[in-house]
Amino acid sequence: MTTPRRDTYTPETLLGVAVEIFNERGYDGTSMEHLSKAAGISKSSIYHHVSGKEELLRRAVSRALDALFAILEEPGAQRGRTIERVEYVTRRTVEVLMAELPYVTLLLRVRGNTQTERWAMERRREFDHRVAELLKAAAADGDLRADVDPKLATRLLFGMVNSLVEWYRPHPGASHDENQVAEAVVRLAFDGLRTDGL
Repeated sequence: MTTPRRDTYTPETLLGVAVEIFNERGYDGTSMEHLSKAAGISKSSIYHHVSGKEELLRRAVSRALDALFAILEEPGAQRGRTIERVEYVTRRTVEVLMAELPYVTLLLRVRGNTQTERWAMERRREFDHRVAELLKAAAADGDLRADVDPKLATRLLFGMVNSLVEWYRPHPGASHDENQVAEAVVRLAFDGLRTDGL
């Protein structure tokens, strides 16, 4: 990747470049030299803003995780019948994934090789656990099938949601907008999970 030298940059633009290179080369395959070349600045300029590439990784995955956990605090995730709450969380998760695509992509690719990666994986598991609890509660309410284990349903649900990072690319004139994709995921998942007659 060759990026023209920038006269000015901010920590936010540096983070954006780092996420792009981490996704392109892999975190382990990215050096500070790669980052400085991609940003068009010296390594010492990068160190002026961050202690190193792991701090950039933590900031990047934190952005994705903060956006995901914020969903759980939104009114649609807090109020109403549990089935409506879990559908809301699923829809919003898809929307966040598409809005923060490079950051969520990076989050989903961490493998636990560093302290930051292990922390991010633990936070992802916590998010999945909270959604599994919602699914379990919706099943207890009689709104979701009781014959599907909530943990398995959560894995399958997020397998579908997370696969979006492999193919979804926002661009003008795309055949499907973000709302259509989010609605399709919710319908496909919950038409199969809801009990008959709902």
